[in-house]
Parts: sequence; C-alpha cells; structure tokens
Amino acid sequence: MTENTGVRHGGAPGSRGRTAIADVVVEKIAGMAARDVPGVHALGSGFARSMGSVRERMPGSDSGKSVTRGVSVEVGELQAAIDLEVVVDYGVSITDVAGAVRENVISAVERMAGREVVEVNLMVSDVKLPDEEDEGEERQRIR
Repeated sequence: MTENTGVRHGGAPGSRGRTAIADVVVEKIAGMAARDVPGVHALGSGFARSMGSVRERMPGSDSGKSVTRGVSVEVGELQAAIDLEVVVDYGVSITDVAGAVRENVISAVERMAGREVVEVNLMVSDVKLPDEEDEGEERQRIR
C-alpha cells in the first residue's frame, strides 16, 4: 500500500491528510484500461485464464480476481510500474495494440490514482485465432 502525503498545516482542505492507494487498486485500473483496447482478447496466460474461469464458478469466489489476472504492479508514493500479460486477436497489429494499451493504461492510472507511470511492459503470450473457442465457452458447452 502506498501513501500520498499532502500539506499537514494550512493549504487547501483537500490536501490535508493522507490518501493511501492499495496496489490492487492500481492493478484493477490497469486491467480494465487494457481490456478496453480493441484487439486485446484477454489478459493472462492460457493456463491462468482457465484456472481463473474455474475459480470464478466456485461459490464465494472473489469476482475481482479476473480483473487483475495478467496484471502486476509496483507502486510507490509517486510512481508506478506495470507489467501486463495479454492475448491479442488474430489479424491485429501487435505493435499498434501494444502502443494503444500503454496509452490507455498510463492515462487511466495517472488520472485515477495520481501516480506517474514510468513504464508499462507487455508480454504477448498468445494470439486468439478466429476458430478457437475460449476456455469459458468450451466449459459452458460441456455442462
């Protein structure tokens, strides 16, 4: 968890006191921002996605976990570094998608969490082919 310390005496009322932002908050912001980019099929490796889909169907499971799958962050008081593992749709330019993901994630984290994003590293772990079924689709058909 990180802290953002404002002016303690005097200054604007909105800057008095501390605001702590948990790492998971930045992970969720980055995950949602990355998923919003056209051409991003999913986040996380195939194994992580399939295990996540099994966990999501269990009663009492934490539904927020799927948002942070494939996302890891290092958050300091003023800066953040973000690593993403993505699966892209077949036919898209991976370099264009990567650039758009970086722009969207940096914009969202800096706007919402107030942290300067020093880097967004992407690992493209798979390409979703048009004729492949998602792990979730396959499991639902089997039920």
